[in-house]
Amino acid sequence: MNETIVCAVGNVATQPVYRELAAGPSARFRLAVTARYWDREKGTWADGHTNFFTVWANRQLAVNAAASLNVGDPVIVQGRLKVRTETREAQQNRTSADIDAVSIGHDLARGTSAFRRSVRPEPAAVGAPAQPEPDWEAPAPATDSGGAGAQQPREAVAVT
Repeated sequence: MNETIVCAVGNVATQPVYRELAAGPSARFRLAVTARYWDREKGTWADGHTNFFTVWANRQLAVNAAASLNVGDPVIVQGRLKVRTETREAQQNRTSADIDAVSIGHDLARGTSAFRRSVRPEPAAVGAPAQPEPDWEAPAPATDSGGAGAQQPREAVAVT
């Protein structure tokens, strides 16, 4: 399948709008992406042209985006680019660029963020015993009896 996958770095321009649809949760917001360049004459960085994209998120991404994003937040959006042209009244053509998001995150080059996993509802298992956590510290049993793939015990090293 030939699709145009893009990665856009910019700022949230509108508050995300969240909707519960028949197909599942959906959220959209506008993303402002402004090019920056070095102005040699002034010796400073300057803003170039700003592009605006409508970002669409679906399912769990929509829920998390609506709960996490605010106007002005620096974000990175990855997704499928869709450019649409429509004809309006008086034969006016209007072109819009949408991004069907696959991933959205805060831009950590411009600030910090505190990640929290979303809580997913557990399926109701009637009478099913709770499974214990695995013991990650236990060594794996040796399956080879001294061959080339056998693990050798490590010696303890004291650090002074």
